[in-house]
This record gives sequence, structure tokens and C-alpha cells, in this order.
Amino acid sequence: MRIAIGVDWSDQAFQAITQTFHVYHPTDVTLVHGVNLGFFEQPLIAGAANLQGYDDFRNAMVDSGRQLLERTAAMIPSNVESVRKINEIGSPAQVILDGAHTVSADLVVVGARGRSRVTETVLGSVSHRVLSHGSRPTLIVKGPARQIQRVLVAVEGQDDADRITQWLTRHQFATPVELSVLNVVVPVGLDSPYDALGAKAWWEGAERYAEEFVKTTAAKLLDSRYTVSTKVAVGNPAAMVEEQAQAMDLVVVASHGRKGIDRFLLGSVSHAIVHQVSCPVLVIR
Repeated sequence: MRIAIGVDWSDQAFQAITQTFHVYHPTDVTLVHGVNLGFFEQPLIAGAANLQGYDDFRNAMVDSGRQLLERTAAMIPSNVESVRKINEIGSPAQVILDGAHTVSADLVVVGARGRSRVTETVLGSVSHRVLSHGSRPTLIVKGPARQIQRVLVAVEGQDDADRITQWLTRHQFATPVELSVLNVVVPVGLDSPYDALGAKAWWEGAERYAEEFVKTTAAKLLDSRYTVSTKVAVGNPAAMVEEQAQAMDLVVVASHGRKGIDRFLLGSVSHAIVHQVSCPVLVIR
């Protein structure tokens, strides 16, 4: 398994490295650091402004990145077969995405610092941009690293379930875990005395379908390293996942692939979950 981990000098980045090895036993790890020079990223700007010390500043930032990669590489378990380091000038998120593409990573890992959804969209965040613009499965690490024992698998539809079960079957966790497969049924109005559209019958059918859906999904995940339970909840999907995630060490969801402003304006259950739950979130694409 190839994993690309985005790193910087934040505590959360170091937690992300530790968390990676609580979740998986990869054979190939690439540590990626984007050297963010901000306004001075383009040498022509510095030259036009006739800024003194630009070269010293640039070299110091690059050298700081090298030191960071050496320090984080020391955190990688010795049984990992290959450890690569990428240290490039540019937008940190883009460097991570490009680096993951270069090494054909199966998974991208980044730490999140807990900005709100609106703040991330306006001000930018590395984890937010990697999640919004990436095309690979992504592990968003939030809070202190933890052992993974209980995993919430939130499935919205058959496509979600298929992608998640394929991933969990192909990439098993580092230790045996308890999986809880959750489907949330969004309620419809049943208070009207006029049931011309058969809403009550539809609702009862929806509940039966959800129960069968989670049981079928769970059956595909039965394995010597997994124990699996199921649950159907009623309400707002993101809110219900947040509630169930309080007792979990990891949440697994699938992304429908919206990006950028479309995701912000139209909404995304997986994206809302990333912002609302307090534990790490694995987004399968």
C-alpha cells in the first residue's frame, strides 16, 4: 500500500503521521512538504521589488523543509520498505496532490486544524483544498492520534457501499476492528391527513429497504479481522453520523466527487461530516 502524507511544522501534521500507522501498515510512504513562500513564491516578483535577502529567505525556507522531512522520516516505522521525501516550492495543497499523483499513492493523509467550513472556503486550508480538489482516497486526521478499534461506516447508497466495501476488503486495517454500518433515512412529512401520494407506504418501504441495505453491506464485510454490526437512523445524515461518531475512532464515508464552489454551494454529506465529527475521517473516492 502506498501512502502520501502531507507534512508541515504543525502539531496536527505530526499527529497525522502517527495516526497513519495506527490505521494501516503501508509498504511505501512518501512525505510531502510544500514550501510556501506566499507573495514571494515567484522570483520575478522579488526581483522587481528589489528585495534584499530574498535568496537567503528562499534558501532558509527550503532548508527548513528538508529538516522537517528528516524529522518526520524518523517517525516512520523501520519495517516500511520505502520512504520518499518531496520538498518543493509551491502551494502546499497542490504539492501534496502532485506528489501523490507522481508516486501513484493509494491514500493521501493530511492533518486538519479544525477551521469552520466557511472559514476554510474563504481563507483556505491545506486539508480542505486536498479534500476538495483531490481524486484519491483521503484520510483527514483530527485531534490526537488514537488506536483504531471502532469504525463507523456511513453508506448513503449502493454506489457508496460498493466503493467502501471494495476499499475495506482490499486495504485492511492494521489491527482487527469493529465495524458499524450506518444508513440514515431522511424523513418526509407524514402529518397531512391526505395521503394521496402514499407517503406512509413509501416511508415504511424506505425503512425496510434501509434495514436490508445495511445488512447486505455488512455481509460483504464479514472477515476474520472485522466484526460487523448495523444501524438505521432517521434524520439529517451529517448530524446523525456526527452523533454516532462520538463513540467511534474513525468514520469512513464515500465522496460523490463535487469540487470547489459546487461543493460549498450545493452541499456534500461527506464534506459536512469531515467538518462536524471530531475523530479522523476516511473519504473514499
